Amino acid sequence: MGRYATNRNRLWPRSADGTVQVPYTLSPGYSNEYQKLLITAMQEFESLTCVSFIKRTAEVNYLNIISSDGCLSYVGQIGGAQPVRLLAPGCMARGIIQHELNHALGFLHENSRSDRDNYITVNYRNVKPGMENNFDIQDGTTLDLPYDYSSVMHYDKFAFTINPNLPTISTIPNPNVQVGQRDGLSVLDVEKINKLYNCDVSSRLFNTPSGRFSSANYPNSYPDNMNYVFLIRTPDGQVALTFNDFDLQSSPECTSDYIRIYDGPSRRAPILLNNTCGPAQIPTVIGSTNQMLMEFVSDGAISSKGFSASYNTVPCGGTFFTATYNITSPGYISGSYFPNLNCYFTIYAPTGYKVINYHISKEPIESALYCYADSLFVYGGGEEYESHTYTFCGTGLISMTSSGNKMLLNFQTDGINQRKGFRLTYTICK
Repeated sequence: MGRYATNRNRLWPRSADGTVQVPYTLSPGYSNEYQKLLITAMQEFESLTCVSFIKRTAEVNYLNIISSDGCLSYVGQIGGAQPVRLLAPGCMARGIIQHELNHALGFLHENSRSDRDNYITVNYRNVKPGMENNFDIQDGTTLDLPYDYSSVMHYDKFAFTINPNLPTISTIPNPNVQVGQRDGLSVLDVEKINKLYNCDVSSRLFNTPSGRFSSANYPNSYPDNMNYVFLIRTPDGQVALTFNDFDLQSSPECTSDYIRIYDGPSRRAPILLNNTCGPAQIPTVIGSTNQMLMEFVSDGAISSKGFSASYNTVPCGGTFFTATYNITSPGYISGSYFPNLNCYFTIYAPTGYKVINYHISKEPIESALYCYADSLFVYGGGEEYESHTYTFCGTGLISMTSSGNKMLLNFQTDGINQRKGFRLTYTICK
């Protein structure tokens, strides 16, 4: 298989609002964890393209996603209950899921493009006998977009090899280029979906460990009537987003121009930072996973210079703006925290709110004299340079009030004797 489907009869239809809605059902055999993974993989399409996967109600044509027979999908819409086979646990990776969903949208493998011989060499002598047809060049169009070594639709260098040390694919001209990633959609994968389906969306994907971006025209005035999304998906860790400069049109409750940040890949994820505007000082925002979505909206009047931002990853921690929330140490759910941690959790109250009340559940952190081994440092004023208000280890229950509208927690562990950890519940009050 390979190439892109060009038979428009095999594409999923556009709705009146310009979106492409693909109904689906999920096999009840998937665990809650795998169902969540499948849904978040689908949500990246919804955020970055005009394609959205919706739960089937009574639609005749839909994807029937089942845990069966490897990782397989038909190409494009074939009608009826169309099987997409994603066997758990072997196919339960975001990039594998998106690979098969891309097939269902009408895409075949990048390495079967008509111009592929300009970019790769297929070493047929290393291909398992009988598997050579998997490397056939397919009829179709390149969509006039560049060849994409990093496409989620590209085979890896050892696909169908007779020997794990003998590559079936060599890249041209640089033999060291990596291909066959399954982290998720690439930037060009997104562009190809939007071009094939004539999507009118404004989105940008960042899939590197760190990077920088800014509003359009920065530092000059950004355009009017924008609705732009930035999806950050780092290879691992938790996304940490920092605004180096920020100035949007001010309005009551930031209803005119604003940014909004979500703790996940779509607008359905929990909100980390609600509508924010003006010449604001925004603290570094740390998500709970390696995916973070930022929405930027402007109206038809009065604009400002916009923003400049950078992102990287941290191993743990978080930023919290909601009125109440439960925070847990890394590994809490699985049974014990991890060794050699240095995690920062920051809780912010809105302007005019003075205190943060919280308590820590009776769970163990390794106990030691002066908490020298593993410890939770609490800075009631919200800054690390101040003397910490409290040092916690062992077991117990504490309740505190911050001195201002911010509180900082720093959780440090050494390399031995991990315990259950902590669960913190906070509430923002007047």
